[in-house]
Amino acid sequence: MIELDDIDRRLLLLLSEDATRSAGQLGRMVGLSQPAAWRRVQRLYQSGAIRGRRLDLDAEKLGFGVTVFLGVKLATKGRVSLDDFERILGAIPEVQRVEHVLGLYDYRLRVVARDLADFERVLRRRIMALPGVGSVEANVMLSEERLSGPL
Repeated sequence: MIELDDIDRRLLLLLSEDATRSAGQLGRMVGLSQPAAWRRVQRLYQSGAIRGRRLDLDAEKLGFGVTVFLGVKLATKGRVSLDDFERILGAIPEVQRVEHVLGLYDYRLRVVARDLADFERVLRRRIMALPGVGSVEANVMLSEERLSGPL
């Protein structure tokens, strides 16, 4: 775990709001010079506190109007290796997120599809056909609220 001071926390908040901000902009916003802000941000990257930058795409505007969360319970017989199962899931483009969880299900998946018919195709042909899948429960996302800021 990295030690963070108030300036580090402020930098993380500012970058979480807009990861394209330059070191100069960040420095002005937190009261540091551009080189000092750059060094701090680099330290946050090197420590692993910042893992990278990502685009926040609007799935609906890109033609994916349905998001479904799947709870997947693996079958107890003929158990497939978890690494193999996760690797196979990673090859399905509609599966946006794979979370190995503890509880009622073994995995929680975030799946996007163009519409419900497309989701049914993905579910039947790609997910239910995977070796080791025992049962699946689907929850269709109605809306999503995003919380701003880092942890």
